[in-house]
Amino acid sequence: MAVSPESLRGLHERAARALPAELVEDAGGWWLRHARGGAWWVRSALPHGGAAPDELARGIAAAEAFYAGHGVAARFQISPPACADALDAILAGRGYRRHDAMSLQGAPTARVLELARPGPLRVRLDDRPADAWFEVWAAASGHGDDARHERDMLARVERPSAYAGAMLGDEVVAVGRAVADTGWAGLFGMATLPRARGRGAARAVLAALAGFAQAQGADRMYLQVERRNDAALALYGRTGFGEICGYHYRTAG
Repeated sequence: MAVSPESLRGLHERAARALPAELVEDAGGWWLRHARGGAWWVRSALPHGGAAPDELARGIAAAEAFYAGHGVAARFQISPPACADALDAILAGRGYRRHDAMSLQGAPTARVLELARPGPLRVRLDDRPADAWFEVWAAASGHGDDARHERDMLARVERPSAYAGAMLGDEVVAVGRAVADTGWAGLFGMATLPRARGRGAARAVLAALAGFAQAQGADRMYLQVERRNDAALALYGRTGFGEICGYHYRTAG
C-alpha cells in the first residue's frame, strides 16, 4: 500500500494521538513528546519538519534540549519519507543507537471484515476499558508494571475508541482497541492469554474492531507491529494487511 510522504506523516501522527503523551511541543513541525511513565515509545520525537541541513541541526538540538530538560535520553522515530532521508545517518554519526524495527501496515476496512470472520467466541465491545480488559492486556503483553501509566494514557485519548474483549465463557481471554481518526482506524493493544492462543480469539477481536471502524466511517485501518513478531505478522497478513513502510528508533547513547 503506497502512500505519499504527507499521508505517511498523517498516519504516524494519528498513531501519536492514539498513544498520547502528557506533553507535546511543536518544534518547527517536529513533535517532541514526553510522559512520566509507561511505554517508552510515547517518549519519542516525530521529526516531521524540514529537511534542509540547518533545519535538521536545529531540530536535533531542540529535541536534545527538550529531553535533557526532562532527564531522559533523546529518542527519534525514524520513518523515511515521513522524515528527512539524511536524519538516520546524522543520528548514527552522533552515536545514536538503532533499535526496534517496526512495520506500519494498512488495509481497507471492508477487506478486513471479509477476511477476519469471527469464530465461535463472543466479543464484548466497550467505549472505555474495563478492569478485565486491563488485566488481560497486562498479563498477555508483559507490560503489567505499566498498567497505571497505560490507564492514564488511555484517559488522554480524545478520538472515538473501542475496547474489544474476546470471551471464553464469562472470562476475557484476548483484547485489543481501536481509535478512529479522520478516515482511518488504528489498532492497538492486541494481546491474547497463552491458554487461548490458536482458538481464533485474536481474529475475533480484530473482526469486532473492524466493525467498529466501519461504523465510524473509517474505510481504512492501520497498525504497528514488531518485525520479529512472526505470529502477529501472519495473523495480519491473513486478514488483509500489507506493509506501508518500515521504521525504527534511534536513541542517544
